[in-house]
Amino acid sequence: MKRVGLRNQKQGIDKKLFLTTVLLVIIGLIAVLDASAPQAINVFGDKFHLFKNQLVWSLVGFIVLLLSSKINYKFWQKLATPLFFFVLITLILVLIPGIGAKLLGARRWISIGSVFFQPSEFAKFGVILYLAKFISKKKASILYFLPLVLVSFLIMLEPDLGTTMVIVLTGAIQIFASQINLLHFGGVGILGGLVVFLLIMISPYRKDRLLTFLEQSSDPLGRSYHIRQILLGLGSGGLFGVGLGGSRQKFLFLPEASTDSIFAVIAEEIGFIGALGLIFLLGFYVFRALRISKYAPDDFSRYLALGIGSWIGIQVFLNIASMTALVPLTGIPLPFISYGGSSLIMIMFATGILLNISKHT
Repeated sequence: MKRVGLRNQKQGIDKKLFLTTVLLVIIGLIAVLDASAPQAINVFGDKFHLFKNQLVWSLVGFIVLLLSSKINYKFWQKLATPLFFFVLITLILVLIPGIGAKLLGARRWISIGSVFFQPSEFAKFGVILYLAKFISKKKASILYFLPLVLVSFLIMLEPDLGTTMVIVLTGAIQIFASQINLLHFGGVGILGGLVVFLLIMISPYRKDRLLTFLEQSSDPLGRSYHIRQILLGLGSGGLFGVGLGGSRQKFLFLPEASTDSIFAVIAEEIGFIGALGLIFLLGFYVFRALRISKYAPDDFSRYLALGIGSWIGIQVFLNIASMTALVPLTGIPLPFISYGGSSLIMIMFATGILLNISKHT
């Protein structure tokens, strides 16, 4: 009886998760300061421009993290449905000219003055939260896939296959953990795979990326340019790297050096050993999140923590796998490390919820 009482007693936050988060954000700031300088000078005339933005977003992120860690996780269960419909509304608004901003050939941002907000980043959490509530209520399992279909359809209209893959894979893990009928799960999975293949084949841009992945030695100055520059950076780093700040690829040779491709700059400068250390830190974050899920006090918090941990883990895998040519380039940012406010703030917000759940384990 005494042990049961101790298990039900409210605990402190998961300090290891919190300290890992702090360390990852600091590493991300250093990486953005380093990798973004050439681009910032070229575009803004100030090598600290992108770093200063990231610093502000990091501070906002920590405020959001502290606030969400203080709010009882059950509060979000009540907001799951309205937040999901808010996600759908923002994903529709981003497609409307004049409201959604079109950059790099995709309409993924809503501009409010000089501030750009990416609804698909909020959609990741919104779907995780909605599924956690839906699954914990033990509804008909075949209906679990409806929110995934709705959100994926809207995000593909932007278009953004990478984010769609993150949302679908994260939701699939949550649904699989609900002990769904494996025939239903397998059938929907096969259908989803066929749809993804079709979407790749009918889009010249996506088909080009797939062909680039299959034929990386062809067209080195054209469609294979990006992945070849990434591999040059990784190869130049060797075991211990060329030294912090010594990257050559970041000097406008490597596209998206401060965002999607930032891992290549890191690996070039601190080498295989340093990159492995960063992967370990990111993996440790995911491990702590899944551990919180395992010992969560109820079904809702269990599926919510599982979803957050899976979300971060999938993004880490897809980003690093695409940087090492294990999968085609996906355009997925590296959590905590890549430049970008929407992604960082949402991840910090979700981390705060994980910390709050950890108080009740």
